[in-house]
Amino acid sequence: MKSLEELKAIRDKMQGAVTLRNESEAGTRIVVGMATCGIASGARPVLVALSDAVAEKKIEDVAVTQTGCIGLCQYEPIVEVLQPGKEKITYIKMTPEKALEVIDRHIIGGQVISEYTIGNVLK
Repeated sequence: MKSLEELKAIRDKMQGAVTLRNESEAGTRIVVGMATCGIASGARPVLVALSDAVAEKKIEDVAVTQTGCIGLCQYEPIVEVLQPGKEKITYIKMTPEKALEVIDRHIIGGQVISEYTIGNVLK
């Protein structure tokens, strides 16, 4: 960073990301587990991939947020999709690539990717 203008540009960009994550305005919430176990397993790149994809694709009515411990450390990184009137979907062992699939197939296409869900493991 070399100037105050660069700092302001970064602030403005991040302000947009924070607004994107405002839960009160969204019908669909995408929640990433960001406790120590999640971060150690790669949750931060998953969170970034989800946030960037929602912004780039201009998907409205979706908030990407983070939470603490979800309680399933062996399945981290974990992403939960909560949509009004639908059952919560818990995706496990996520990667940035899988996260982009979730955006395209589940959020945009309406199709749960069952092979990535906790339900697939518990069968």
